[in-house]
Amino acid sequence: MDASAYALVHGLRSTRAMLDGWRRQPWPIVRAWFLSSLAVAVVLLVAVWLIAGATTSHGGLVLDQPPFAVGRPIDVLRVLGHNLLVLALHAMACVAGFIAGSSLPLQAARRTGLSRAIHERGRPVAIALVVCATGFSLTLQAYVLGKGAAGVAATLRTAPGPLLVSLLPHALPELVALFLPLAAWIVASRRGAWDELLAATFVTVAIAVPILVLAAVWEVYAAPHVIGAVVG
Repeated sequence: MDASAYALVHGLRSTRAMLDGWRRQPWPIVRAWFLSSLAVAVVLLVAVWLIAGATTSHGGLVLDQPPFAVGRPIDVLRVLGHNLLVLALHAMACVAGFIAGSSLPLQAARRTGLSRAIHERGRPVAIALVVCATGFSLTLQAYVLGKGAAGVAATLRTAPGPLLVSLLPHALPELVALFLPLAAWIVASRRGAWDELLAATFVTVAIAVPILVLAAVWEVYAAPHVIGAVVG
């Protein structure tokens, strides 16, 4: 059996074993994912609040779409489609972590010469790329959302704080769901359990999708009323 086939078979066996173990005792690992994802979401929201508070905006935005105006089913699909794209990108980062941390070292052990050197050095490079891409994505999201929140708050003649509070009922679960694959990556990297990440990708996506559906429905139909009650 060549190195690639061996790594594939090992990955599938490891994934099956992880899924069986988590099925018997799901709470410890799921709790770790949710806590890590919640921490990332809170950090992002705090960064958005700080950026919004430091940004000067004159408002003047047209707020005729959710979450500022009640929408239609097509708006639910639009919000859900955007979030599923982000979730897919985060899941790809989780899969990349599995390949870099588990698959490449297995293949390296069965190769020689230059091919072995490339596979041995591919692990830290791939992991560094995932870390850099994720950090850049979160920084960009914080900046864009912070600037947007400042503009919306100025339009509604309120402070960014009350606006963000009114968005929390759907924004916090949404962010936690979106960051679940990244949380699995963080948990696995701290334990050195890279072979868990393929199974974690499947499980975190399966958990996240229903949460994103509920968050999209809330954003389109309920959030405008909450914002109206909080900021007037």
